Amino acid sequence: MKMVRVLTYGTYDLLHYGHIRLLKRAKKLGDYLIVALSTDEFNEIKGKKAYHDYKTRKEMLEAIRYVDLVIPENDWEQKIDDVKKYFVDVVVMGSDWVNNEKFECLRDYCEVVYLPRTEGISTTKIKQDLNLTEPINGLNQIPEVKKIVFKKQV
Repeated sequence: MKMVRVLTYGTYDLLHYGHIRLLKRAKKLGDYLIVALSTDEFNEIKGKKAYHDYKTRKEMLEAIRYVDLVIPENDWEQKIDDVKKYFVDVVVMGSDWVNNEKFECLRDYCEVVYLPRTEGISTTKIKQDLNLTEPINGLNQIPEVKKIVFKKQV
């Protein structure tokens, strides 16, 4: 029996249960789930600002049991190459991408499925609710640890 490979794309910043539900439903469509994660540079091109950097977002995705492989998404044009390189059978996206040519063009190479978004949750909504429309400088960085030297009392 052939292994069915599923591919999805996204930024996956401020990971929330809507993301988890999407990944879980995507995984149910096959045996192996690949997530193409937008790089920091690509997000800049798209005009998106992520709270977490690529390395952190990748680490979070790799910890999710539904995700088998995380690859970088560097530009809009790589999708056909990704489908060919990873032998993808199904590309899955959220329903807000329905009829978008960036994904419809993949129908010549694989099945394209649009899954409904989880109502009431999105990264944009979280940022608005927390009033985080702009990233807060340094909040997602680990503070530098200073070495403290104690002198021996004589």
